[in-house]
Amino acid sequence: MSDSAARDRDAVEEKSAFAHAEIAPDRTVTYGDHPDQVIDLWAPAHGRTNMPLVVLLHGGAWRAPYDRRHVSPLAAFLTDRGFAVASVEYRRGADPSSSGEGNAAGRWPETFDDVAAAMDAIPAVAARELPEADVRRIVVTGHSAGGHLALWAAARHVLPAGSPWRLPEPPPLRGVVALAPIADLLTAAKLGICSGAVHELLGGEEGFAERRPHVDPAVLLPTGIATHIVQGCDDIVVPQSVAEAFVAAAATAGETVGLTLLDEIGHFPLIDPSTDACALVAEELEQLAW
Repeated sequence: MSDSAARDRDAVEEKSAFAHAEIAPDRTVTYGDHPDQVIDLWAPAHGRTNMPLVVLLHGGAWRAPYDRRHVSPLAAFLTDRGFAVASVEYRRGADPSSSGEGNAAGRWPETFDDVAAAMDAIPAVAARELPEADVRRIVVTGHSAGGHLALWAAARHVLPAGSPWRLPEPPPLRGVVALAPIADLLTAAKLGICSGAVHELLGGEEGFAERRPHVDPAVLLPTGIATHIVQGCDDIVVPQSVAEAFVAAAATAGETVGLTLLDEIGHFPLIDPSTDACALVAEELEQLAW
């Protein structure tokens, strides 16, 4: 496929994914005082109970303009498949009250503070606010930058000693399904993914070297947690080579990571409920949850 054809296809797929109307959650809870420290909760459809809980981390290059609302159709789609869903918001980009542009990728350390805090809060929040969910069967998923955060959330027990986000033992997860994730930060940075978002996230080249050991899933291995990646072969936003670099790093560390490659699929169909690719994502979540 030519570059122009690939860009045209990506634009069509993105438009389709973002064309779905936003769907309101059943309820929203806070896990902190900042306006972005919230979790949207969806109960399983048709009154089902004792169902697995999917923790959903949205993508958008860790940038402020992209929030959890664009994955609300995906959350509703998963409830129709029998899941309870907790969709996490987190701080992104520059603080609007600061002198920053407001469109930088991520905030250090707040993006990671928030994901860690939300993940730690979810079992108790779900037990209290989402009784239809079985908190013994939690699977975390995320798309693109959210896929990076999902992999990171499952690796906090192998963070360097002294990290403020380190857990003393593995988190209570059945597994991770990462969708076109920015899974290997070194490879992604070399490719200039999302207009340099990786370096922005970590504070430039100097920050990258210092901070990468704390947040790059490709060096936080092995985790001992079942991990599967779903990746479109025609993805020009986060290319297949990023997922393959992570899978190779896992193999070197002695861990097997599943990788499903989808022919003629780009970046956005994985979160588009109207696509077969999204149905496959649900099936991968079911495999780990049950």
